[in-house]
Amino acid sequence: MHPRFAAATLGVKIVSLDTGKTLFEHNAEKFFSPASNTKLYTMALALDKLGGDYRIKTSLYARSKPDRFGTLKGDLIVHGRGAPDFNARLHGDNIYQALAPLVAVLTNAGVKRITGDLVGDEGFFRGPPYGSGWAWDDMENYYGAEISALTINDNVMRLSVKPGASNGAPCNLALSPATTYLTLNNRTETIAAGGRRNIRFHRPIEQNVVSVTGQMPQDDPGYSDDVTVHNPAGLFVALFQEALARQKVAWSETPHRHLALFGDALVRRGISIGGKLRTVGWRDRQVKPLDLEKLVELGAVESLPMRELVREVQKPSQNLYTDLVLAHIGAREQERQAKPLIPALSPSDGERTASGPGAGQSRSSEASEEAGIRELQQFLIKAGVPRGEVQFEEGSGLSRNNLTTPNATIALLQFMSRHAEAGAFLNALPIAGVDGTLRNRMKNTPAAGNVRAKTGTLRWANALSGHVKTAAGERLLFSIMLNRYIAPGTEHSGRAEIDRIAVMLAGFTERSDARDNNAGANLNR
Repeated sequence: MHPRFAAATLGVKIVSLDTGKTLFEHNAEKFFSPASNTKLYTMALALDKLGGDYRIKTSLYARSKPDRFGTLKGDLIVHGRGAPDFNARLHGDNIYQALAPLVAVLTNAGVKRITGDLVGDEGFFRGPPYGSGWAWDDMENYYGAEISALTINDNVMRLSVKPGASNGAPCNLALSPATTYLTLNNRTETIAAGGRRNIRFHRPIEQNVVSVTGQMPQDDPGYSDDVTVHNPAGLFVALFQEALARQKVAWSETPHRHLALFGDALVRRGISIGGKLRTVGWRDRQVKPLDLEKLVELGAVESLPMRELVREVQKPSQNLYTDLVLAHIGAREQERQAKPLIPALSPSDGERTASGPGAGQSRSSEASEEAGIRELQQFLIKAGVPRGEVQFEEGSGLSRNNLTTPNATIALLQFMSRHAEAGAFLNALPIAGVDGTLRNRMKNTPAAGNVRAKTGTLRWANALSGHVKTAAGERLLFSIMLNRYIAPGTEHSGRAEIDRIAVMLAGFTERSDARDNNAGANLNR
């Protein structure tokens, strides 16, 4: 071991997927903080328990169907179950296009006016909106967005800053999507051209006021970044109301048939809301459960299938989506165990929902995240992961308290390589030098276009686990974890040290079943 690792902890395990032979291991049985390697476990659980075709439903409920004039009497409830893909990013940077299918549910049901409130119901998830073990300052950053069963636009807003018209003037601020849900406190100043930009954002926890401070020179092209929002369900219904107001309807010759459009149309008829916007959380549902026997489901919108959501998680290392999926699994199991169930949802997502008077009252007091972790532990037994070698408290890896071993990670990768969803699991991983979090790593090396692996990065944790094919054509699995390492320079950063091992594996010219195997010898150098 090189002296620069003396104060750090390095764990490595390399196994041939073709022969099952362990080629090298070092500290493979020790605990490490895996950072976002945690996502390998959560997404494997999702594919195994739910299946690649599974979709998460978002339903619209009301007390009754609209009358013959299109009036919906009472409240409209938007009931979320953790679907992550109501966002501008996946819909041409247009949040209203993302909401268009939900608007179409109402127009297809004949709704023209709602007399009551527009209610954002995020009560499907129990527990706080933050993952266990998150640091308080994570919550200001896009990667620490609140977890909500009714999620919109990744629960962030894009805040752009441009210089003002003259020296001393405040900078120009803009939110995308445009909304008044966030209040901007502008304490910026435009300075002379050639100066140094120094812009900072600060949103206090559980507030929707963002203070923008600092200076920007007149010749600056501008700066933008994502800011998180508090109570995303409130933002959801605010943007949904706007989507309803923007709706245009083209009427056919048959008066009761119509098609919702977001382009040119014959008549502009936004669906009006007579009441107010409000949200309902899990604590509210403890007092007043959602009684589906007394409600009508006007329709629902389904998320992308799980195998596509797994790709949306693994390629960019998306924390929120991972935690949404884990909470969904936990909440689904909590609801299943609450009481005898009757089918309430479409066969496409396989979900079963408690209904009837008092439905949901007997659900346990544990958070949905905790229930999801319990399901993960059961899955790991099935996957053959050594007992006690995985100690997680949340699903994305943002917690510094998550612990696992290279042994456990290799066992998981071996199990998923034989799984019915093996292709979906493998294809979701970033490819070295090509895409995701590995797009700028290992370029112009034997690993480029070859290594498929999940990255993991926290301040004192680096990890890389996945697949590589050697120059001899042998398929290898590897898990490399480096904790508490202080780099002496950029050339020897934690990422660079890990990448060197992956590149070395890609360059091996002999197979593990050859008479002279140099893998262990090379790695020990």
